[in-house]
Amino acid sequence: MQGPLLLPGLCFLLSLFGAVTQKTKPSCAKCPANAFCVNNTHCTCDHGYTSGSGQKLFTFPLETCNAIETRVITDNCSEERKTFNLNVQMNSMDIGCNDIIQGDTQGPSAIAFISYSSLGNIINATFFEEMDKKDQVYLNSQVVSAAIGPKRNVSLSKSVTLTFQHVKTNSSTKKVFCVYWKSTEQGSQWSRDGCFLLHVNKSHTMCNCSHLSSFAVLMALTSQEEDPVLTIITYVGLSVSLLCLLLAALTFLLCKAIQNTSTSLHLHLSLCLFLAHLLFLVGIDRTEPKMLCSIIAGALHYLYLAAFTWMLLEGLHLFLTARNLTVVNYSSINRLMKWIMFPVGYGVPAVTVAISAASRPHLYGTADRCWLHLDQGFIWSFLGPVCAIFSVNLVLFVLVFWILKRKLSSLNSEVSTIQNTRMLAFKATAQLFILGCTWCLGLLQVGPAAQVMAYLFAIINSLQGFFIFLVYCLLSQQVQKQYRKWFREIVKSKSESETYTLSSKMGPDSKPSEGDVFPGQVKIKY
Repeated sequence: MQGPLLLPGLCFLLSLFGAVTQKTKPSCAKCPANAFCVNNTHCTCDHGYTSGSGQKLFTFPLETCNAIETRVITDNCSEERKTFNLNVQMNSMDIGCNDIIQGDTQGPSAIAFISYSSLGNIINATFFEEMDKKDQVYLNSQVVSAAIGPKRNVSLSKSVTLTFQHVKTNSSTKKVFCVYWKSTEQGSQWSRDGCFLLHVNKSHTMCNCSHLSSFAVLMALTSQEEDPVLTIITYVGLSVSLLCLLLAALTFLLCKAIQNTSTSLHLHLSLCLFLAHLLFLVGIDRTEPKMLCSIIAGALHYLYLAAFTWMLLEGLHLFLTARNLTVVNYSSINRLMKWIMFPVGYGVPAVTVAISAASRPHLYGTADRCWLHLDQGFIWSFLGPVCAIFSVNLVLFVLVFWILKRKLSSLNSEVSTIQNTRMLAFKATAQLFILGCTWCLGLLQVGPAAQVMAYLFAIINSLQGFFIFLVYCLLSQQVQKQYRKWFREIVKSKSESETYTLSSKMGPDSKPSEGDVFPGQVKIKY
């Protein structure tokens, strides 16, 4: 059964080496690895291996013996045999049974999985089409091939899972590429099309590919270490932002003088940003175990989307308020917002993340960060909604300023409702740019300006919580009045506590001496 199955592998080798016709004197002096001598004249491959030329006996000194495993299916797929696992030289492949038989076919079907022991020395990383000159890219696995016979298509209904054992380990490895050998009219090269990374650790890499071909794992070494100054800015800045967001949330929750629909929107925005920043600090680098990293990435995806969704609700609320200035607090606007804000604020991000997780769960978490993978444009499941919300809010705020300008031209400019609405619009617009610009800078962390953008990203990201606390709490006259009231109550409570402690020490029956003077008393000399 090996003859027709080896044909793709043989064609693959012939396309690289060409036809070799050389007469050599029979000799068993140097048999290749995984081969032994026969009759002191010819070499033959060990059991489980086959020669690159397909010959059982050979004398060609550059011949190689490649590991191969085959499976033959003579009947239909059963529940127990939905997936086949093939292993050669610590490399493995999982493939669906239905892809092997591919419908109703006459005769048996088979699958072959071949591992080439030395082919990687020839078609190495220099053939990688996306090679970056700054990175040292190298092949870190054996080249493997998969073929279905007889005469089956290479397109699959379900992706195959390939697991490669690393040839060597290196702690400075930052980038891992799952690649296949792509042949075109212009030439052949390693390509990532249709293949993406599932998981990587020190010894193995797991890939998913939507077609059959010859596969390998490429790794890129990078000498770039994490910037300690950037790390300090990130952790200190986010810690300050967390403190400000917590104080802002407590203010929105406890200060009854400012509680309304707008304050409720600020509260939930602060809570989402607080949880997102906290999870970012404690979990962004926890790449092991893989399941935990995927959960952290999904939670960050949800929390940041929820924060932007609450910003969208703020923009909508401001727009409706500007249109109905005579009914700012007790109109149908408040009833509408209270009815839709929780389903939209928390429900829409949940649906978005659920769809993303159901369609591509393996793209949550990367090799060095618990965030969304860049493969297959998966990052746009976050950036797409963010860009849409940013654009819609920008339009809403422009409309708000236009409506307010018309109102101010026809009414007294000192009308408090109009002034308050205009101030809220200014604050919300600034907030939009603070949050939106953060992720714009994150997108721009490429090329020679990447380091500068990384610093700006860290600094502005840390300003989010401080900005919310500053403009909605510290600069609010109502909140300042409430803060002063709370401060006086704390001082008064402390003073009463000290007085009670002093009186307790003296005892209930003790009389003050002639020289004792208590707070509020004046000692008089006669």
